[in-house]
Amino acid sequence: MRDLWSEGLSLLRYEPTEMRIRVRHGGRVIADTTRAALVWEPRRVVPSYAVPVADLSVDLTRSSGEAVPAPDGILHPGIPFTAHSSDGQSVDLQVGEDRLAGAGFRPDDPELAEYVVLDFNAFDEWLEEDQPVLSHPREPYHRVDVRRSSRTVRIELDGVVLAESSRPTFVFETSLPTRFYLPREDIVAELEPSELRTTCAYKGRAIYFSAGGRKNLMWSYPDPLSDARDLAGLVAVYDDLVDVYVDGELRGRPSGPVAQALQQEFGLV
Repeated sequence: MRDLWSEGLSLLRYEPTEMRIRVRHGGRVIADTTRAALVWEPRRVVPSYAVPVADLSVDLTRSSGEAVPAPDGILHPGIPFTAHSSDGQSVDLQVGEDRLAGAGFRPDDPELAEYVVLDFNAFDEWLEEDQPVLSHPREPYHRVDVRRSSRTVRIELDGVVLAESSRPTFVFETSLPTRFYLPREDIVAELEPSELRTTCAYKGRAIYFSAGGRKNLMWSYPDPLSDARDLAGLVAVYDDLVDVYVDGELRGRPSGPVAQALQQEFGLV
């Protein structure tokens, strides 16, 4: 299945949704539709929302900005929306006195001819029905399975034990490496709070800690979203930088295009 998913990355993909999607900016409703579609440009790992142009409350004009070529490889969430990997036309949205340059994209695809894809980060608020959306649109084929375990997990960095627990929580998330969340009491290393904050569309807002001389090595979700509520207060570590032993057996470090993209996004390589 992962191979099939990888093969599809090179294509422009889209999926209709029956959810009511609303977009707000500057105190105005920009779009309100029950005819939205999730759109993945080639090599994008997270989707954007496309809405019918007829359901927009603002005008579209040809973009005043220059086209940005998409870099090679996997396009992770850190790659700006304006870097397009499919043919089409970038457009600006005029919201009152605010001109949102390149915040829309009209793909050259007959099935999407009446749609405009919108830059999630260009707008103040997105709602799926009445629920706010964080970070980026959630896709229907993404799962986050949180499972408590009695297996022993030991985490080492350069031979120094950072944490060891016999009550870990495993997170199995679609297309991502398995992550291990441990009670804070089982973290041996001193955790130094970091200024870094990130947001996951499925798990919520994360805070970070430096440990073992590595900046932003560990993270936690103090108030996770409903799909990940059992992670509240637990601490995870980037397997990419440490040695993880499960029941005494050393695991290989994450690999593959998605793991590599994450490592590049967070400066781990």
